[in-house]
Amino acid sequence: MAGVQLQRETLSCSICLDLLKDPVALTCGHSFCMNCIKDHWDSEDEKRIYSCPQCRKTFMPRPNLLKNVMLADLVEELKKTRLHAAPADHCYAGAEDVACDVCTGRKLKALKSCLVCLASYCEEHLQPHHQAPPLKKHKLVEPSKNLQENICPLHYKLMDLFCRTDQQCICYLCSVDEHKDHDMVSAAAERKQKQRELDLSQEEVQQRVQDIDRDVKVLQQEEEALTLSADKAVKDTDESFTEMMRLLQRRSSDVKQQIRSKQETEVRRVKDLQEKLQQELTKLKKREAELTQLSLTQDHNQFLLNYRSLSALSPSTHSSTVHVQAVAEVRGQLQDVLTETWTNVSLAVARVDVLLKEPEPETRAEFLRYSQEIKLDPNTVHTRLLLSEGNRKVTVTWVNQSYPHHTDRFTDRCQVMSEESLTGRCYWEVEWRGGGVCVAVTYKNISRSGLDESRFGFNVKSWTLYCDHNSCNFIHNRIRTKVSDVKVSRVGVYLDHRAGLLSFYRVSDTMTLVHRVQTTFTQPLYAGVRFYSPGTTAELCELK
Repeated sequence: MAGVQLQRETLSCSICLDLLKDPVALTCGHSFCMNCIKDHWDSEDEKRIYSCPQCRKTFMPRPNLLKNVMLADLVEELKKTRLHAAPADHCYAGAEDVACDVCTGRKLKALKSCLVCLASYCEEHLQPHHQAPPLKKHKLVEPSKNLQENICPLHYKLMDLFCRTDQQCICYLCSVDEHKDHDMVSAAAERKQKQRELDLSQEEVQQRVQDIDRDVKVLQQEEEALTLSADKAVKDTDESFTEMMRLLQRRSSDVKQQIRSKQETEVRRVKDLQEKLQQELTKLKKREAELTQLSLTQDHNQFLLNYRSLSALSPSTHSSTVHVQAVAEVRGQLQDVLTETWTNVSLAVARVDVLLKEPEPETRAEFLRYSQEIKLDPNTVHTRLLLSEGNRKVTVTWVNQSYPHHTDRFTDRCQVMSEESLTGRCYWEVEWRGGGVCVAVTYKNISRSGLDESRFGFNVKSWTLYCDHNSCNFIHNRIRTKVSDVKVSRVGVYLDHRAGLLSFYRVSDTMTLVHRVQTTFTQPLYAGVRFYSPGTTAELCELK
């Protein structure tokens, strides 16, 4: 029994869950009933991309299907195989299993449940559904304990209709009673439509997961770059301050030595001066005594005689001026050292600032260092816009283009955004001709519909420079600011995402700043272009 069970699973269609009928094999290796895979691909005709229901491999164009004779023969042999041996214990239904509704006594596990009969069958009792032509049309699914939920609780009939008005499953009696005049379709038709919506939701989720993974990788790279830059700045700062401290210590030692040397010289000079003054003082006191004795002589002749014999007083060698020139010189040298040291400190700090924050470029050559190749996203382009030149050029047309449905597509405004996100420092140029354009940057989660919700510049999620033949206006969150009275036919855009800097330039022989925005960006940005009149073109320039 286990071998037969395994063989049935191998030769069953993953769409109808029944044995293969007119089996066909796809190039990816998976097999299906011919009618099942045709019905599946009929539902994908709108996308014009056909996929395998199991592995999701896509095929273009739609493959031609041919019956696989070998698989068909194997299925027929399996149908003829009848095993009458007693089932093994593990084939009996347990408490958690779905039991066969036909078995008497100890019930076997159900192999399939029938949505028409609303009953579950084991291998033995399922055979009529494989052999009797009327029963072959019944819908078989994996064993289910919830079959009774398909029965109408009011009329006890199979609920095979769906009321779109009340969004619930109903039976045919409900359609002529409680749900009369409501919008109703078959449950299978509603499932088919909901399956399409589910597939689109899955594609949108997968695309968003890919976008977020890409943005996370970009942010991780920027984080690594920031860490490396900061580490280098810290290392350079340590080296600079270590060198300055070594220089300061060496100059301090030199100054101290000079001060001590000057001190010794000046002390010797002062001592010599003190000695000379002492000698002069002794002579003066001796002279003072002589003069005092002479002034006490009462004999006039003796006084005059002795006064004439006095020698003239020699000039003094003492100066009352204190010599501080040497000390002043030392003080000046010390001041020079300190000035030089703090100059070195200032230069070191300036070098650190340069490492942490590069200045905004000034010349076009400097801007081109940050140039980035940008391509427009076909999934976002409005149906009145035609992409060309490898998705770098866009033209406004008079008729709608046949783009496939996509949830990222703009529906109310003739605009488009880039595929890749913009982080770090980026620069690109847009050249336009015709009736005027808006050159924009925007967050990915901007609305795709709504007159202002999706319009670049008219919400908090986008910033735009509108250019026409006579002027330029900057627009953000519905606020319009006139910034130039000159036509700007080639716009240069510089973005420093981390610094929150967005600048628009007029590119000609020189770079002329048109408008600069300083803000804080909370998400990765995408480039965008918006148009107003047919015939207008804009191209993201190739920068070399």
